[in-house]
Amino acid sequence: MIKRVNVVHIDLVDRDIYATTGPPHEQLAWLRANSPVHWHEGEPGFWAVTRYEDVVHVSRHSDRFSSYKKLALFEELTQDQIDLQRHMMLNQDPPEHTRRRSLVNRGFTPRTIGALEDHIRDICDDLLDKCTGEVDFVTEVAAPLPLYVICELIGAPVADRDKLFTWSNRMIGSQDPDYSETPEVGSAAAMEVYAYANELATRRRGTPKNDIVTKLLQPNEHGETLDQDEFNLFILLLAVAGNETTRNAASGGMLTLFEHPDQWGRLVADPTLAKTAADEIVRWVSPVNLFRRTSTTDQVLGGQEIKADDKVVVFYASANRDPAVFSDPEVFDITRDPNPHIGFGGGGAHFCLGNHLAKLELRILFEQLARRRPKLRQTGPARRLRSNFINGIKELPVTVG
Repeated sequence: MIKRVNVVHIDLVDRDIYATTGPPHEQLAWLRANSPVHWHEGEPGFWAVTRYEDVVHVSRHSDRFSSYKKLALFEELTQDQIDLQRHMMLNQDPPEHTRRRSLVNRGFTPRTIGALEDHIRDICDDLLDKCTGEVDFVTEVAAPLPLYVICELIGAPVADRDKLFTWSNRMIGSQDPDYSETPEVGSAAAMEVYAYANELATRRRGTPKNDIVTKLLQPNEHGETLDQDEFNLFILLLAVAGNETTRNAASGGMLTLFEHPDQWGRLVADPTLAKTAADEIVRWVSPVNLFRRTSTTDQVLGGQEIKADDKVVVFYASANRDPAVFSDPEVFDITRDPNPHIGFGGGGAHFCLGNHLAKLELRILFEQLARRRPKLRQTGPARRLRSNFINGIKELPVTVG
């Protein structure tokens, strides 16, 4: 039986709210305290999971909360669309997800990621060298950084970064008029990335290189490999997940530091704080706001009776400010330690594959910003992405001092 709670107004999906103020933290705080597993009206309605403990529970029990049945994204799709997207790792459950992930893990070993540190630092320095006068931090710094790194990972020409940038914007921003006029534009962009991946695989089979693409196309020690569709879909996922998380953590983090000048001052005074600052930025910004799961059985969560096939949505932006886990969660503190945020997922099968790479990119970027651009200042209002999925910044005007 659903426990109804009388509230004035709860709307966690209105994209216009996110475009104006970002995640609705006041509503989320009320829900954590009063209705942590809340029946949210809609077509269809869904269970909004806002407390850290419950988000982690859902994340770690793929057998009870499936990514496969109705996919991991919030929107409702046709059965044909569901059948197609089930081939993507994001929308799979163990054991198939486990098999696929074990194959792609080969390209994301700590040794592989660690070897990129000097290259990432060079990229950051190059980007900052080119920033003079008034620029848009998003397009000149936050967006190019992960795109350069992705091009390096997959052995693609750096010139391809602009294509990846456009395709990613169209896929993620399908509800934002600046990027896509219709959802079909996002679907078309996905097909372009798919075709691009297909061409990339063909070239690499003919000319192997020391990059992640070559590794993923080779059999593992058991003779298993990704088939062509699996490979194409992984590159599609990498082009979005490997780009958007870092990009929006970087731009959201810079905006947050402008809004907390005392913390920016601390970082400038001691750039080595960039390591803990990167984690705090991910906690505070929560670049991925939510994911959807589908209940596989009748069960109880947070005192609520959830039925099989019910839609369940976890809100990372809420869990990352849960006072049961974080002391003074509404305080932005770049020295926060420990910091058990779940900005890369709540654990379990779908914990972010590229979390170490994202942390490395953010640490180096903010360290170099503090060292080389200590007088950086905001010169105009930030413009937010119209999305309830990605907590994104589209534009952040800055002056480079």
